[in-house]
Amino acid sequence: MKWKAVVGVVASMALASTLAACGSEKASNEEGNKKGSTEELKTLSKEEIAKDLTVITGIDPGSGVVTNAEKAVDEYGLDLTVQASQSAAMTQALEDAISKNEPIVVTGWNPHWKFTRYELKYLEDPKGVFGEAEGIHTIARSGLKDDKPEAYEVLDNFLWSEEDMGEVMVAIEEGTADVDAAKDWVEKNEEKVSEWTNGIEKVDSEELMLVYVNWDSEVASTNVIKLVLEEIGYNVQLSEVESAFMWQALANGEADASVAAWLPDTHASYYADYKDDIEDLGKNLDGEPKTGLVVPKYMDIDSIEDLKAEKE
Repeated sequence: MKWKAVVGVVASMALASTLAACGSEKASNEEGNKKGSTEELKTLSKEEIAKDLTVITGIDPGSGVVTNAEKAVDEYGLDLTVQASQSAAMTQALEDAISKNEPIVVTGWNPHWKFTRYELKYLEDPKGVFGEAEGIHTIARSGLKDDKPEAYEVLDNFLWSEEDMGEVMVAIEEGTADVDAAKDWVEKNEEKVSEWTNGIEKVDSEELMLVYVNWDSEVASTNVIKLVLEEIGYNVQLSEVESAFMWQALANGEADASVAAWLPDTHASYYADYKDDIEDLGKNLDGEPKTGLVVPKYMDIDSIEDLKAEKE
């Protein structure tokens, strides 16, 4: 099993940064609802794109979407380098490029607020490098069903829509604190929340640890389910970690559950490593999340094949 040397410090390091960076991906500029309008910015030709574009801006090193971006470079013969970073850095690079009307390619996924704020498009992937539609799953450590059956049942029941998630994500992106955005949604959707908790007995301040990655979709879902679990009596702690450590912490029992697993593709390597030590409770989002390469609409290209530079 990988990362044995560091797993012992996962929980303590993560707790020290718990929620500290949850707001790091919020956009600082509130000008208008759609930036990078094709009516405001010059359309960039393939030649202009090829001249100035050198990298694909990615997210966490080792994440499925970054790994697939690297595969795409090879499969399509692109003269580009995949530059891994953090989600917040990726969205900042996107905003900077759009503000300067420059070409940029980022690893993208939806649900994500950037599709509301900017005029973006997925590039077609005729070779199918990015695979089929994804699902966001709830996963738990082995034994949670026996140790904390009430939490297990709520987590197993948890299912909401892209529209639900979008409400929370947009509120956070517009400046509402993570916990307040989640609280507002829970208060407005009591009927849906009751579907997750009906018939479940309350507990007496039992401790529960949820781990997640700092992606907007996961910040939204994790904060919502935290409040719901607290309503039935759990003392819930959130631990923000990178994808690899999220899976490892659950496999080793250092955390209890996560609603942030992207399967079958984005977290495929982690699932392969730890599937015998965790339990997959299934999808928690009623929809089909997508991953791929994303560009502003002012870039006059439609396919990953169009990124093949005419520098040859």
